[in-house]
Amino acid sequence: MLFLRGQGVTFSECSYRYEERGGTAVASRELGVPEHAVVKTLVMEDDTRAPLIVLMHGDREVSTKALARQIGARSVAPCKPEVATRHTGYLVGGTSPFATRRTLGVYIERSILDLPTIYINGGSRGFLLGVAPADVVRILGATLVDVAME
Repeated sequence: MLFLRGQGVTFSECSYRYEERGGTAVASRELGVPEHAVVKTLVMEDDTRAPLIVLMHGDREVSTKALARQIGARSVAPCKPEVATRHTGYLVGGTSPFATRRTLGVYIERSILDLPTIYINGGSRGFLLGVAPADVVRILGATLVDVAME
């Protein structure tokens, strides 16, 4: 929240009862917002083990083949939870793309920009921030990608 305030970003705070392995479906249900607007922060690695973040709709999956092609990597795969925590400083289930331990490349599914507001993790389990997707792209320097799968 301090990072967003420092960037002059307007946001809302949304808390809900976190459920282990509940994911975006629980957040959607508890907050009464479409799961499509709840954005997952996924920590991945390319074939050189360089970490990156992918922001994806809660009701979609990432095509790692399409992502690798679009970023010029041979392959991309999700990080193990303990590796993701090392890269970001956040526990899985509470990973935010903001104020990560290390500066990571951020890739955002292009169709997320079609939404007026997205709900993205604020750095702890059961805590999301409602923010305009264009602000997320601007402050993170995110690259747009087309990698969503149903």
